[in-house]
Amino acid sequence: MLAAAVVLGAASAAQAGDFVRADCRLVVRPTEAIRFDTDEHLRWYKRFWTGTCDHLSFCFSGSPNWNDIVGKLLAKGGPAEQPVLLPKACRLGQLIGLEWAKDKQVQKISTKDLRRFNAMLEAAGDPLKGVEAVEARARAMTAQSSR
Repeated sequence: MLAAAVVLGAASAAQAGDFVRADCRLVVRPTEAIRFDTDEHLRWYKRFWTGTCDHLSFCFSGSPNWNDIVGKLLAKGGPAEQPVLLPKACRLGQLIGLEWAKDKQVQKISTKDLRRFNAMLEAAGDPLKGVEAVEARARAMTAQSSR
C-alpha cells in the first residue's frame, strides 16, 4: 500500500509541470521544485501558461497565455534566433508568471502589466530585444518592495 502511494505521488509530481511547453521545461525551474504560497497560486500559474481556468474564481480562459506567446516569439524570430530566444522567453515566462499568479494583495505584476508586456512584445521589431525589454521591466517591478 505504501509503495503504491509513493509511486502515485511520484507520478503526480512528475506531471506537475506538464502544462509548461516541453521546450521550456528544459530551461525553467521544474514546477514541483517551486514553492507556491497556496494551491490557488499554483492554479493561477498554470492559467498563465495555458489559459485554462482550473477552479479559479473570476478567471477567463483563453489567450494570450505564455505557451502561445513563446510560440509566436519563436515564429517571429526564426530558426537562427531560436537558440538564444527560447531560453530567454521561457525564463521570462516563469519570472512573470510566478509573480502575476500571487494573491492580488501582494503581487507586483498585474493583469494590466501583462497587457503592457504583450503589447511591448508585439510591437518589437526584433523579438529578442522585445523579450529583453520586458525582462528588464519585469525585474524592476519584482525588485520593488511595494507598489
